Amino acid sequence: MLSNMATSLILHKRIRTTVPKAKALRMFIEPILTKSKEDSTQSRRLVFGYLQDKNAVAELFREVSPKIADRPGGYTRILRIGTRTGDAAEMCYIELVDFNESMLAAKTGAEAKTTRRGRRGTKKKTEETAAEAPRETKAKAKAKVAKAAAPKAETKTELPAPDEVNPPEGTDNNPEATGEEEKEK
Repeated sequence: MLSNMATSLILHKRIRTTVPKAKALRMFIEPILTKSKEDSTQSRRLVFGYLQDKNAVAELFREVSPKIADRPGGYTRILRIGTRTGDAAEMCYIELVDFNESMLAAKTGAEAKTTRRGRRGTKKKTEETAAEAPRETKAKAKAKVAKAAAPKAETKTELPAPDEVNPPEGTDNNPEATGEEEKEK
């Protein structure tokens, strides 16, 4: 069952299933995706041993592997969608992270700093991604984008009057000198 689900996930990039099956599939497919990062005959044979489908192996090494090459892990995402009518089983989508276009578009639109926790629980600053960005309302996000896109208004600085900077010719800024000239006249 897991082999068939993994094959479907690789070929379709997203499948709908129950939460327990999705969690089991995640445990099954993550090591396979890690092995697919190295395109060698041995890794292809190992992956084929798990999947038993030539088309899925070819798709994995041709399209999926180049996209996940720089990702250190966490290749799948589980999105819960509610309960199934009839037996009330909790349903979800399991998808490959780098193939969801709507979330990738949101990621490029709103990049923010994220932090990673070390062994002791201390924060370490890492590269910018939107995976752990603070949640905002759509209106706030649109306002931020509009504000960033709008040209910034020039700030006006008050300049001194031209007479203060350059006094008219023939006048001196020294008050004693001007007083003497007036007395002589």
